[in-house]
Formats: sequence, C-alpha cells, structure tokens
Amino acid sequence: MDIKTASALRRLRLVSAPEAISFLLLIVCSVLKRTTDFNAVPVMGGVHGVLFIIYVIFWLDAWSKTRWDVKRAALYFVLSVLPTGGFFAERMLRREAEASVIAARARKEGVVGA
Repeated sequence: MDIKTASALRRLRLVSAPEAISFLLLIVCSVLKRTTDFNAVPVMGGVHGVLFIIYVIFWLDAWSKTRWDVKRAALYFVLSVLPTGGFFAERMLRREAEASVIAARARKEGVVGA
C-alpha cells in the first residue's frame, strides 16, 4: 500500500467515529426537541451535516485510491447513513489498513510472492 492510499484510509477512519457520534447526538437532540423546550437540532444538524460531507469526500477519495469493488464501497457508504454505522466502518477500515501493512511488509521481506 502506498502512502497516499494509507492516508486516504486513515482520513476516512478518523472521521467515521465523529460522524457516527454526531448522528447519535442529532437523534438525541431531535427527541429532546419534541419532549422538552431544549432545541439544539439546528446546531447539531449543522455539525452532523459538515461531518457527513467530509465523510463522503474522504470516502470518494479512499474509493478511488484503494480501487474497492462497488460492493465494498457501497458498504462503507451505507454504514455512513446508519446511526452507529460509523463505528463499524472505523473498525473495518482499521483492520483493512493493518492487513495491508502486514502484506506490504511480507512482500518487502520476500516472504510472500505477491
């Protein structure tokens, strides 16, 4: 894995969890708006909107650099629109990056003929 691909995966991984947290907080704020006088939906909506746009930009960048098939790319996108999906995406991206690093080291050391 080259440095640009690793960086793209890292950026996407780092924004996944905050995007998921902001989504959950937006849901909580929406419930509170309807049950109390507390209304933080405009603020949390804006925060979540910005994080979601950043996630989509980083997702497109990672997709173009990693050359994922459509199924894997769609999975990461669907995870971004589920309330806790960002946590699963972060975990999967971390595993994928670790596996790529291990494979690259094995190729460098001549252990694997790939």
